[in-house]
Formats: sequence, C-alpha cells, structure tokens
Amino acid sequence: MIGLGLRQLQDALNRKADLIQREFVAASDRLQVVGKLLLEERGEKREQLREEQTALRERQQALAEEINLWRERARGVVGQRGGEALRDYVHKFLTYEENDIRAAAEHALYVMDASEEELARLSQPDTSQEAKTPVARLLERARTEWDLRGSDPAARIRGAVEFANRSGVAQNLDAIAEIEAAVDDPDPLVRELVILTIIQLHRFRAMRMADLEGAHQSVQRLAQVNHVAVIPVLVEILENPRAGFVNGETGPVDADNGRSRLVALLRLVEWHTAEAQAALRARKFDRDSAIVRAAAKALELFPDDWSGPLKAGGATKPRA
Repeated sequence: MIGLGLRQLQDALNRKADLIQREFVAASDRLQVVGKLLLEERGEKREQLREEQTALRERQQALAEEINLWRERARGVVGQRGGEALRDYVHKFLTYEENDIRAAAEHALYVMDASEEELARLSQPDTSQEAKTPVARLLERARTEWDLRGSDPAARIRGAVEFANRSGVAQNLDAIAEIEAAVDDPDPLVRELVILTIIQLHRFRAMRMADLEGAHQSVQRLAQVNHVAVIPVLVEILENPRAGFVNGETGPVDADNGRSRLVALLRLVEWHTAEAQAALRARKFDRDSAIVRAAAKALELFPDDWSGPLKAGGATKPRA
C-alpha cells in the first residue's frame, strides 16, 4: 500500500511535467512557423518575427528547465534514503498549488503513518460500492481517482463519455436527475466532470432518441450549459437532420428535428466562436429552409470573425 501511495504521488508529478512538455512542443511548432515566415517577410514585420523568435527560444529554455525540475521531483519520491527523509520530502508537496499533487502527497503521508489494521482495510475491496448508484460511484471517483483529478481535462472527458455510453444510462431519468443535482458541487473538478457528463448524456438523447420531444428537451438543456465543451455537441446537432416521431392526438406522428437544430443554431450564435461561425456558414445549402434563413441572417448581422460569446448588457451566461 505504501508503494502504491508513493506511485500515485510520482504519477501526479510526472503528469505536471507532461503538461509542461505539451507547452514546449507548442512553442517548438510555433518556432518552426516563425522560421519559415522569416524567409518571406521584410522590413518591420521581419523584425517583429525576430523578436518573437527570440522570445520563443527563451520560452523553450525555461520550459525545458521546468520539465527537468518536475521529472527530478518525481524521481526523488523513490530516491530518498530512510523513512524520515522520505516523509520530509513528501511533506513539501503539501504546499504546492496543484490540487492533485497536494492530494497525492496527503494520501502518501496517510498511508505511511497508517497502522497495520488501517492498511488492511485500505487493501480490501469496498463492498459498499455495490449499494451505490452509478452516479454516486462516478462522483466518488471524481473525488478520489488521480487521473480524474489531474490538470488535464482529457481524463474527465473520457470519463463522461464512457458513463453516458453505458447501456441504459441515457434513458434513465433518475440517473440524469441525480447527476443534474450535483452541478453545483463545491469541488471544481467534480463539478467539471458533472457538467461534461450532463453534456454527454443529453448529446446521446438529442442524437439517438426516436422520440423527438424528449430529444428536443435535451437540446434545450444543452443550450443552457455554460461550458465550451457543449459547442461541438451543438454543432453536431445542427449538422445532422434526422427523422423520428412526436406524440399527436391520435398517437405517434412522423416528424424531424428541425426545431432542435434551430435551437442549436441560435445558441451557437450566442457562443460566437470560430467553430460556431463555420457551422453556420456550412448551412448555406441545408435541406431545411428555416435553417438556411436563420444562418444567413446571423452571418449578415455578425459579418466579422467570431471570437467569443456575445455581450449584450453583460456576458451571455446561460443557466447552469
């Protein structure tokens, strides 16, 4: 158990180094672009590119030193001699600003100081998990699992997608209500996973339900979400006309998702990002004339490049 606690701390430190490594790669890619542009530009523009080139090289050097520092810290977790030296080394990470590193250090110290009875309990499977709902287990994972508590949101996105794709979950209204109830969780990482899961659950319903009334309700919920991860989902809804049914007076009636697509379109106008603008431009030859007209009108009203949410008496903020 002690080895597992230390490995979790080491993994958290290495994830920090990996995050900085991505910044280093991005700086390197930009440096290559700047180098090519220098061969083409002249005058003032060339001087600006030289200054950027110098700044990028300095940034690369600083990032490389920072990566090495975090790798060295990770190696140091298993390189200490003696229990007191190790405890002192781990204790230093309690002051770091990264939540996942602090949490991993706290857990490692707890395991190091735990009694044999406590270690035995920790090593046994938690049978109480069987009595918990899938949503409760997801929220608990969000509070305790290191991959879900890292600075990279990719693991939380994967967790949300995997949960929403579980058989029957997106049709379980109780599960959806339970995850919706956790949207104001005080833990920011739990809250992000909850929002991402809400997006994926309603995406599933909006794109796959034959009952277009239920699908439309999910599209309306997606239009209320104030997280950039919803933008590609709204684009997907807008780009995919589909058929289904609605309940009429005498039973189910064939229908299409035109009004849901219109809701997605209008919300994309509010998001006002380049991705949203590209989606509207692609609707020029849409099969639904209402979509064509709405997209054309929005692009006419906002002809410049879209670069962020519309502001009208304050930032647009849909309900959480």
